[in-house]
Parts: sequence; C-alpha cells; structure tokens
Amino acid sequence: MKNRLSRRDLLALAATSGAALALPRWARAAEAAPAKKKLLILGGTRFLGVALVEAALAKGWELTLFNRGKSNPGLFKGRPLEEIHGDRNVADDVKKLAGRKWDAVIDTSGYFPRQVRSAAEVLAGNVGQYVFISSISVYASPMKAGMDESSAVARLAAGTDVDAIKDIGEGNYGALKLLCEEAAEKAMPGKALNIRPGYIVGDRDGSDRFTYWPVRVRKGGEVLVPGSPTDPIQFIDVRDLGDWTIRMVESGTNGVFNATGPKEKLAMGAFLEACRKETGSKATFTWAPEEKLKELGLTPEADFPIWVSTKGEEAGIGDVSIARALKAGLTFRPLGETIRSTLGFWDSLPEERRAKMRAGLAPEKEATTLAALKGKAPAAAPAAEPKK
Repeated sequence: MKNRLSRRDLLALAATSGAALALPRWARAAEAAPAKKKLLILGGTRFLGVALVEAALAKGWELTLFNRGKSNPGLFKGRPLEEIHGDRNVADDVKKLAGRKWDAVIDTSGYFPRQVRSAAEVLAGNVGQYVFISSISVYASPMKAGMDESSAVARLAAGTDVDAIKDIGEGNYGALKLLCEEAAEKAMPGKALNIRPGYIVGDRDGSDRFTYWPVRVRKGGEVLVPGSPTDPIQFIDVRDLGDWTIRMVESGTNGVFNATGPKEKLAMGAFLEACRKETGSKATFTWAPEEKLKELGLTPEADFPIWVSTKGEEAGIGDVSIARALKAGLTFRPLGETIRSTLGFWDSLPEERRAKMRAGLAPEKEATTLAALKGKAPAAAPAAEPKK
C-alpha cells in the first residue's frame, strides 16, 4: 500500500525541515491559519451585538451568546453559535457561565458596576480578556474639543451608594459607565479593553437619532437645522465598531480607547450634503441660531439629534480625539454607505413603525418653527414617508 502523510505529518515535516514551500496549498494554509477564538458575548441580539456576532462568525470563531432570549428571538437560528439564556441580574443565571472557558468576553449590556462585577467574578480565570463597551459620556463636563483618553472623567457624588442606584439618567449614565470600566479592570487587571464609542449609527439603530436626518432630507422641502454648517459632529457605523472590536480581541489589545468617527473631521453641513447626494433630494437647509430656536420653545440638542451645541457643557462631544484608536487600526467605510444602509433598514420597517420617528422634529413642529422664523403663517408640512 502506498504510504500517505497525514496533515499533521506534513505540518510536522515542514516545521522540522523547512520544507513549507514544498507543501500542498491546504497544508500551508493550515500551518498559517491562527487558532479559532472562543468568544462569549453578553447580549448579542440587538444593534451592536448583532454586528459583533456577524464580524466574529465571518472569522470562523466559536461563539456563545448569553442573554435573556427576549430581544429578536430566533435571530440566529441555524447559525453556528451557542445561546445560553439567562438574566445577568440574577446570580443563579450568571452561574450558568461558570466552569466554561473563552478567550474573551464582550460585554455590550452592562450599565451598572454590579452587573460587571457579577459577570467578572464568575468568569475570572476562565477568560483571557474582558471587553467592555462603555461611552464617551464618561468624560466630565465641560467637555472640550480634542479631549482624549486622559481627560477628566465624571464621578458620582462622594458617599453615593452605587449599588442602590436602580435607574439610569443623564445625571449618572457616564459616571456609572466609568465605574463599569473600573470594575472590569479590577476583576482582570491588565486584561480589560474598555471601548468608549460616541453615537453608534446604521443598520438596526432603533433610536432614530442618526436616521432622522437622511429620512428628513429625502422627503425634500425646507429642512430646519440648528447652529452653523461648520458645527462638528461625530458618529460611527455600527459595522465599523463591530469589526474593529473583533480585531482588537483578535490581537489581544487592552486599555482604553475612544471609538467614534469619521477619520477626518466632519461638519454638520457636509453631513447634510452627503444625505442630499445619496438620496437625490432637492431639499434646502435653513440654519437657525440655537438662541433663536430656544426663544421659539425648542430645545436644540434634544430636538435635533446628532448635532451638538458648540457652546454648552458638552461642546466637545462632537470633536473627540480618536488618535489612539486610529493607531490601533480603527477604519471607516464611506459615509454614503452608512447613509444608504440606514435608509435601507428604515425602509424595511413596518409602516406603523415608520409613522412614529423616535427622534427629531415632527413635521408640524418644523413647519411652525420655520414660519415663525420668517414671521408668517406656517406652510404645509413635508409629505409623509411613502408606503412600502
């Protein structure tokens, strides 16, 4: 019988004799291919979680999701991953993860430090890296343009019973996220990756904050916009954040990183022009000073999502330094692709959902404000989104 070398024999031969170039292509590929990562995601069925799952599966990683099974049940039916159902706020549920080993865990659903502590205590010694998805909201006010990972951070008042806090609000969100970061680092010293995104946008975004603008511009007509065309804004496509996070896990990089975009500075005017170009719209833009909008009863930063005042306590949130993340390989797809993807997702939603935009000015309110700015009766509101 003719002797045959197994794949293991061929790889061993290559290792000992320097004969790699003489090996079959499949053998060289097997020798070069990195070992599959075993990844646990706390969450995974909504927005960023979905992007992380897709990015990890694309690399062929072994993937486990831990969540309650209530958001988008069956989303990954038939996909090569494991799902463990449980509530991270219930100790006995979290214990379902005990005794299992993963190369890394990505925590997309932690908002209170007690949640991170409980997960880390069970996973300590069984995972090589704790990745926590934090927020640029961890920085203290006033936020200044160019702030980086070394900038001052928000803290709760001295003496606050952190574990007694049950609700999240603007007054404690950033400070709680920071405490989550610190809990991850304390549980796994030197093995925590804390990622601080800005606005995350694109496919599956249920907040409608970014979505408001391309949808509104596509409708056409006169679009009311606060501030100035040069006001800086920042956001990151959920797929870019997901892909980069997985690459960071792959490389085993730890530390703290701001993660927003794009690479070059983007102004509100340029963003709206991109929306107009991608939609083929003939919309016009009417810019109004925020002081005037306040006089007319609007709250600019609440009524106009993504845009941030250049004069308030959060003035720097639209101009955060991402130099460290860029050096670590953060990349971005073209803005037009993000706009098209966002509109595609929006158009896929049921008509009754699209009738209730969750962010931005209602058409009637916009028309009334535009009329008040001109000192005349309101014109007809923009036409409703066409039925799909």
